[in-house]
Amino acid sequence: MDAMIKRQLERTAAKVRLGIIEGVYNAKSGHPGGSLSIADTLTYLYFARMNIDPKDPQMPERDRLVLSKGHTAPALYSVLANRGFFPVEELKTLRHIDSRLQGHPVRNKIPGVDMSTGSLGQGISAACGMALSGKLSNDYYRVYAILGDGEIEEGQVWEAAMFAAHYQLDNLCIVVDNNGLQIDGKIKDVMSPYPIDEKFKAFGWNVVCIDGHDFDAIEKAFDSAERALNHPTAIIQKSIKGKGVSFMEDQVSWHGTAPNEEQYNQAKAELEEQLAKLS
Repeated sequence: MDAMIKRQLERTAAKVRLGIIEGVYNAKSGHPGGSLSIADTLTYLYFARMNIDPKDPQMPERDRLVLSKGHTAPALYSVLANRGFFPVEELKTLRHIDSRLQGHPVRNKIPGVDMSTGSLGQGISAACGMALSGKLSNDYYRVYAILGDGEIEEGQVWEAAMFAAHYQLDNLCIVVDNNGLQIDGKIKDVMSPYPIDEKFKAFGWNVVCIDGHDFDAIEKAFDSAERALNHPTAIIQKSIKGKGVSFMEDQVSWHGTAPNEEQYNQAKAELEEQLAKLS
């Protein structure tokens, strides 16, 4: 990846993280940890990969994204706002009464949201349906879905995995955000899904394992997905829950906790310092 492009993506990801913190702080609730861990991947998709147009959010030929782990909506909202789908200032209304930025994404309320999600395990099935529809209609859009590593404990995920491979949905690419933590603790202790990569390979998927905070690796993984004919792709990204905010990193307590004023100020200062270093 070109160094200037990479630096710009890193800057944008820092802005996205600021938006996440802004949203959950003003809501006094939400899920910052898993939102911060997917900020780099979503930044890359919306700013460097996907065929989208903020001025025409419903254009038929657009690429689709399903946030299967819908509780990390603060990340999706921040990316959409920074990409121009709605004002960044609106992030402060997260979870407020009468706000369109609800705790989980709602397709018919927010421009740029392709699927309402929240019940874990269901988003990937919707993504499979979108991908199959594209195949049947000879449309060339691609479908992306973001799953949590705790989410893949749901049986519906593996039914969808079997479906996608059977119908050769090579226009489908999922990202499993392997930050190692879920609401009840470490995934290996709650209900271990390991080895995640071998499971998807056994279902007939093209599988790529990456560092989810390395833009070079992220780009190569999505390149691989586009080359994988007749097979859906699963990108298993090792990530850090709470990435970018020192006291949130790798701490299960930040799965669904909003920062208080002191914590908000510290998180904001750290992210603004990162932005300044990338200037």
